[in-house]
Amino acid sequence: MTTRLRPVRTRRPARTVGAVACVVLGLGLIAGAATGSWLTGDSSADPAAHDAYDEVATLWHSVPVDTLFPRTLKGDGAGPGGADRVWTRIAVAPDGGCATALDPLLVRTLEPVGCARVLRATYTDATASSVTTVGLVFTEADEQGMQALRNRFSTESLGERTDLMPRTLTARGTVAANFGSKQRASWTVDVVTEAPVVVYAVSGFTDGRTVTDPQPADEAKAQGATSAPAQAGLGHEAVGLAAGVKSRLRTAFGKATEKPE
Repeated sequence: MTTRLRPVRTRRPARTVGAVACVVLGLGLIAGAATGSWLTGDSSADPAAHDAYDEVATLWHSVPVDTLFPRTLKGDGAGPGGADRVWTRIAVAPDGGCATALDPLLVRTLEPVGCARVLRATYTDATASSVTTVGLVFTEADEQGMQALRNRFSTESLGERTDLMPRTLTARGTVAANFGSKQRASWTVDVVTEAPVVVYAVSGFTDGRTVTDPQPADEAKAQGATSAPAQAGLGHEAVGLAAGVKSRLRTAFGKATEKPE
């Protein structure tokens, strides 16, 4: 018996050289792209940047409530005319979803970034004449998504629309017992871009009065503003507390993402 041998294919040097050249060119393009991203500081190409952003998104269940919402919060120069403010926490809500913490239209506005969790607390001023609910909405978005949301709030003036005001956190047995939707007097919404978080605050009077002309905090803080929220400094209360909690948040995610020595 004899076995027929398989024919040997003729080598084609030109095809082999061409394949090698393609591989080398491909590797060169990949290396060039990586180098270009590094030189230009493109954060989207930096895995560490993405890891840090993702880590901040989980702070809502790993940071103690007293860290983000301290029992007493000071606002140096946060009041009308640069007066100092001191706020006392009177209520904290369990973490929850957007549907229970925000009005439906605001929930739909935040849909592009997703809603992971909402943290809320209510504070009163030193005179117990005003109350303010401040909240942190942790989203599911990346940095580009948060930047897009911030741009939309800015270009469409969404922060000035009364139908996008956040809800209040009522607290029975406290000066915020009658702090409901009709008592909302001034508010602010701040879309943070260095973290997947939206910070908001809404203020009102402790006597439970209905406010028929709520005013965005920036307008209520404007010089010469004569509305009831402006005269009572409620715009300053909302902005001051939102800024204070935002500062605490920045400190918390700074510690969470710092590299060990």
